[in-house]
Amino acid sequence: MPSLTVDFFHDVVCCWCFNISSRMRSLADEFDLDIRHRTFVLQANRAEMAARWGTPEDARETILGHWAVCRQVSDRPELVDIDAMRAAPFDYPHGMTAALGCKAAERLRGQPAHWDMFDRLQRAHLTEARNIADPEVVLLAAQDLGFEAAAFAEVFDDPGTRRAVEADRQHARALQVRSVPTLIVRETGARLVNGPREDLAAQLRAALRLVA
Repeated sequence: MPSLTVDFFHDVVCCWCFNISSRMRSLADEFDLDIRHRTFVLQANRAEMAARWGTPEDARETILGHWAVCRQVSDRPELVDIDAMRAAPFDYPHGMTAALGCKAAERLRGQPAHWDMFDRLQRAHLTEARNIADPEVVLLAAQDLGFEAAAFAEVFDDPGTRRAVEADRQHARALQVRSVPTLIVRETGARLVNGPREDLAAQLRAALRLVA
């Protein structure tokens, strides 16, 4: 069976990406997929957060409303702790710091490490209600994954890492990606419609028939 390459555009702060990530891990094994991770930061700083969501209080309430809808269709709803994030003593975070962490992991250890960092930071965000806009939270996540602290921090702070994140953002815009998660099958150009695992599997089987 021929394999497929799927570009997975995601943002660590996105609850829908949380649902899709675990499903794609399972499908990657079943279909021998080559998943290529692309950071796509929707809001990169506090100013962009304010422009999109308004006040920090409005941002938190609106986004946690999205969390509630997302949790209803999650395979792991117990890992989405809305009450903890509502009570968190910091503004709802933007996604740039976490994206830098994912890209630093990728630069050090490749695509699998990017995915591991993405999932670890999503747990920090959605389950543990930690501030993933704080570089220290990202560096601690890297240590959890076995990265040597000083080596990771050097790559995390390297300007080339930020350029790599921006390159992903520009690539997304060139492909007219406007939301996350977005999954694009390279061989066909098809965009997978996000949904339950069985729906994604059916779409992948259809893509495989086209390239067979």
